[in-house]
Amino acid sequence: MLLFTKFRSAINKLQRLAINKQLKQRLTNHNMSVISANCVGAFILHDLNEPFNSPFVNLYLTPRDFIRYLQSMPHYQRQPLKFIETDKGYPVALLDDLEIHFMHYSNPQEAEQKWQQRNQRIDPNNLFIMMTDKDAGRGASYEELQAFDRLPFKNKVVFTHKPYPELASACYIKGFEDAKEVGDLFTYPGWNGHKYYDQFDYVDWFNHP
Repeated sequence: MLLFTKFRSAINKLQRLAINKQLKQRLTNHNMSVISANCVGAFILHDLNEPFNSPFVNLYLTPRDFIRYLQSMPHYQRQPLKFIETDKGYPVALLDDLEIHFMHYSNPQEAEQKWQQRNQRIDPNNLFIMMTDKDAGRGASYEELQAFDRLPFKNKVVFTHKPYPELASACYIKGFEDAKEVGDLFTYPGWNGHKYYDQFDYVDWFNHP
């Protein structure tokens, strides 16, 4: 089974090289700022070979805290990170009353350095917001999806595990209908090099800010 998994992964990664090349050729808008509640935004930017022009890289917030950040961005951008002791194996910080999980950082110093550095790069005129219907196995609540949909940002999307046609910002990602939330959207559901998040045409989205 392990050999089969490695073989499938190798095939997908090989095909992904050609897919990423095509995606980069289509992209006409560059240096966008992507604010993402989890790693999905960073994976997409990596596929496109675009820089990280926001501090929301290799970390996650709950949908509730992510929405609160977006509702008062100027306030939270001025707040310092305060790292706290937890039983997690990675740094966790408070940003005023929000909790940020820096799960892919080795220590608080690295996390804070990258946060401050990338926070200065946010371009409000080329801004894209991504949220995911994912929260500790239970997914985002419908009230949270509605709150996200009401946010005053032109370019926003929330990836959901089932259709919500009444929510303009919702993008249904097929493959997680039997779960309570979406899974890891940066993984490969098949053998053709496409990832779950490729069901959303993010290049076209970026090209029309």
